[in-house]
Amino acid sequence: MLTSDQFIALVDELQLQFDAIVETGTDDELFLSGYLNGHFSLVASQCINQQLFSAQSLDEKMKASLGEAFSKGELEPADQDAVHALWDKTLLSFHA
Repeated sequence: MLTSDQFIALVDELQLQFDAIVETGTDDELFLSGYLNGHFSLVASQCINQQLFSAQSLDEKMKASLGEAFSKGELEPADQDAVHALWDKTLLSFHA
């Protein structure tokens, strides 16, 4: 478990990674990042409000949020896979 300050620093770092895609990403990466960023903002706020200050909680809530959206038919399967891959890559880069 992280402190609230550490968790907010994690959220800020992940947000910077999404922002970097805006500057350097391809059109596909921009689309995926924008989609993912919408879920990320909501989930990060939920974690903060619920005082769930861990990367694991953030990851679990992100995957649940994406799973719910995808079960409602949001995005094509290939795009769903690409969104999951970008999320995993983004979170993994924080732990690297």
